[in-house]
Amino acid sequence: MPEINIHIEPTNNKNIVKFVANSFLTQASSHEFKNIDEAKSSPLAQQLFYLPFVKTIYITQNFVAIEKYDIVEWSEVKKEVAESITDYLNTGKTVINESNSTTIAAITIYAESTPNPSVMKFVANKPLVTGTFEYKNVAEAQHAPIAQELFNFSYVNEVFISANYISITKRDDVEWSDISNDLREFMRSYLENKNPILSDQVLQNKTSAVNDTGNKTINHSAQTDIDREIIAILDEYVKPAVASDGGHIAFDSFNEDTKTVRVILQGACSGCPSSTLTLKNGIETMLRDMLQGRVENVEAING
Repeated sequence: MPEINIHIEPTNNKNIVKFVANSFLTQASSHEFKNIDEAKSSPLAQQLFYLPFVKTIYITQNFVAIEKYDIVEWSEVKKEVAESITDYLNTGKTVINESNSTTIAAITIYAESTPNPSVMKFVANKPLVTGTFEYKNVAEAQHAPIAQELFNFSYVNEVFISANYISITKRDDVEWSDISNDLREFMRSYLENKNPILSDQVLQNKTSAVNDTGNKTINHSAQTDIDREIIAILDEYVKPAVASDGGHIAFDSFNEDTKTVRVILQGACSGCPSSTLTLKNGIETMLRDMLQGRVENVEAING
């Protein structure tokens, strides 16, 4: 088994730091612990609560996020915490103890139409992934077992996975009324049997995946102040609305000379007859107003 490494990521909350692993810690589950008693299901979290400054622990997908009390600064302790988590994970010990019950967890999947007639959104009653993952064909999905299985349905053209839903793009020669129940039943059974959504290679092969902000892997140190302002506006005002329709929008670049923002449309937004124009105009107006003339144009491209 490859050695597990941890890298440290700050968050918008100065008291919370993420410790991100190159391996999955949980599959399709998220956990929050406020004290050592609540953390009985997680030996790792219990160990971390022995640190006097630890207030809350979140464990999901491939990272541990820790909220601290104000008695210390993260600059003083984050390296030691990262080393402690790394050492624990490399022992192979359990991160989360699953229930000993043999009862299959009740999973529900419901289908939602989207503004794109070729795309249906299938929503689960549990989280699936942190971040966004888009696959145009089975070759791209080699590290996404659930997407590989979905491509076995001959009418599936594209698979987009985010949060608690999977958006499916179908072939034009089939109707949703003929296939949606089969897809819904497959996903329900797949999740009930606790099959993996993604494999560790997704985390280790950054060139074939998007990161947990939903953007393509980028050099954050190369971002300008206005890049970060644009991303913050997209995250707060645009992405939630787009996600409700089974899509995603990712910042690609900003050209300061032409004052042009380039965004990538993914999931249900990609290829939608109306979304490119609608989103472009809506985002363009918002960015013009909020950034007071520093942005004039938005180019929307399909992912």
